[in-house]
Amino acid sequence: MVGNKDNKKQNSPIKDWRRSKIIATIGPSTNSYELVVELIKSGANAIRLNFSHGSHEERTAQIKWIRKASKQLGQPVAIIQDLQGPKIRLGDFEGIINVHKGQTLPLEYMADFSKNGHIPTQYDLSLKVKRGERVMLFDGRVHGIVSSIKDGVVYVDMLNDGILIKRKGINVPDTDFKGDVITPKDKADLVYGSSQDIDYVALSFVQSAEDIKSLSSLLGAMNFSAKIIAKIETKSAIDNLEEIVIESDVVMIARGDLAVETPAESIPIVQRKIIGLGQKHATPTIVATQMLISMTEQLEPSRAEVSDVATAVLVGTDCLMLSDETASGNYPIEAVKTMQRIIRYTEMHSPLSVSFNNETDHSMQTAISEAIIKLAKTINAKAIVAETKSGLTAVHIAAKRIDIPLIAVTNDERTVNQLAIVYGIESYLRPAEKKAANKLTDWLRDNRVFNKGDIVVTVSGKYPGVVGTTDTIKVRMLE
Repeated sequence: MVGNKDNKKQNSPIKDWRRSKIIATIGPSTNSYELVVELIKSGANAIRLNFSHGSHEERTAQIKWIRKASKQLGQPVAIIQDLQGPKIRLGDFEGIINVHKGQTLPLEYMADFSKNGHIPTQYDLSLKVKRGERVMLFDGRVHGIVSSIKDGVVYVDMLNDGILIKRKGINVPDTDFKGDVITPKDKADLVYGSSQDIDYVALSFVQSAEDIKSLSSLLGAMNFSAKIIAKIETKSAIDNLEEIVIESDVVMIARGDLAVETPAESIPIVQRKIIGLGQKHATPTIVATQMLISMTEQLEPSRAEVSDVATAVLVGTDCLMLSDETASGNYPIEAVKTMQRIIRYTEMHSPLSVSFNNETDHSMQTAISEAIIKLAKTINAKAIVAETKSGLTAVHIAAKRIDIPLIAVTNDERTVNQLAIVYGIESYLRPAEKKAANKLTDWLRDNRVFNKGDIVVTVSGKYPGVVGTTDTIKVRMLE
């Protein structure tokens, strides 16, 4: 039974528990059970499976490794299925194509460059782009403007010199995909995922809240219990940001493609805005891409990367993600350990307190959360222990970014794992029964997490194990 029963956790003072969480991506550098164990032992709270690569057979083995390691270590771990989405790339051609400013390039879906000189693409841009829209080739290195579309060929006037190499990315920041962000490949991957032990599905290249609703409908039809992570990596997503945050379960700031589609200098401000909206609407946030990218090749991060990680922690993100660092880098375990050290030091020495948007919200959930927090602060409680079925109560409390340790107890194994990436929450799996919070606090006292005389605020509902019934707040002094 998963429940944070590893001795290392239980022997650490509760005040030292890490609040910001870590996601590690599995890949060639970590593709074994032993390395998955090391990722989790080193600090990973979640494992990301990138469905842009690999086979379903490989994923099945990796999921089994993660769950086995989670049980071995007694630590909840969230598994994230990251869908590829409509990743637009150049097709295959020989050699390098030189591009010159003022030149008009013909782009055509699956063209044969050697026969007609049309540059092949892996996506039919002629169905989506319009005259005057921007096209950014080679992951943003070469810029152009669509001058015309004819017979399936997109003609692009180039704005700068550069080169093109096969299979490099294409960005079209002005183009509306009108809900077509879930590709046939994604749907096939979702069918597979629905039969596996998946906690989150990450949707790539989200443009609007309608994309989230479409995915939610698909998950419902498949009886797929995973929650949805919206990846913010397009200009359209920034234009529809708050609606996406409200509709999503989690939001990821995917800074790679986002920095191509929007000015690079805007990313820090966009990142802070997304984290703030996440706190406002109790939607957990993830900061991703190039956090410790130099550690793919060297043992130590750059000073700028250390500052980047610390800044994300200071402004209150729920989670930080490692991609290439753990998937294909030379030092995957060291990267997780390094990120954990930076997070711990920042949280222990932070001169700042996280603030959130305090607009009036008259919902019952918010009122209950605020009452719990006010009481806990007033009596200097050692911790808040919340019984929860869906995790919603704990997530709403966590959104206020309090410095009081927050413990969630639930009878739902999916909820235990999903809460693993939420700010400041330590989740435990226990049977649905009356006084589950009291029994857990007794167990934590026996394991020396709590001490005799500690004051704890417990939160529960009239009907244990039933969603939406939180209605009781109690103060308990441990004997």
